Amino acid sequence: MEYQRSQKIFSQGEPATSVMYIQRGSVKLTVVNEVGKEAVLAILGPRDFIGEGVVAGQSVRMATATAIASTSLLVIERSEMVRVLHAEHAFADRFMSYMLSRNIRIEEDLIDQLFNSSEKRLARTLLLLARYGKEAHPLKILPKISQEVLAGMIGTTRSRVSYFMNKFRKLGFIHYNGGLQVHEALLTVVLHE
Repeated sequence: MEYQRSQKIFSQGEPATSVMYIQRGSVKLTVVNEVGKEAVLAILGPRDFIGEGVVAGQSVRMATATAIASTSLLVIERSEMVRVLHAEHAFADRFMSYMLSRNIRIEEDLIDQLFNSSEKRLARTLLLLARYGKEAHPLKILPKISQEVLAGMIGTTRSRVSYFMNKFRKLGFIHYNGGLQVHEALLTVVLHE
């Protein structure tokens, strides 16, 4: 399936029937509470899965998935995913490894939210979006993402994100040139106590 920027892939509360594998592009996962407050759970990219809760028996989507760039997804119906997990041991191992890594990331995000300043949370988020430490060649330019979305991801205001982005730019940690570029030196913000 092909999705354009800002196109909804699925919505919170809809029936869950498939797992999707991101082949190209980026997807934002969000949740909304009963009073309408939205939180950004994750920004996912190529080689990530979305909707994987259906394999564990989730009958409705727990979040909304929206393309934040032109995105191509491989849609795998639940029954086919379960069949392949049982029949293809190499794929099952890869999927299990992915799920465990994703669980570790969620735990790290929670710890980050509980104990780190918004400046450190923003630096860590930018590094994760650029895939530093995850791939041999991190992304040169991040997918277009608004300061509002970044604020939602780290639990602060857009004005605080703007302040820190300007600070990071002045320090040479980020660069705007046809898109946002994140430099490895930003790690000093995360590692600094």
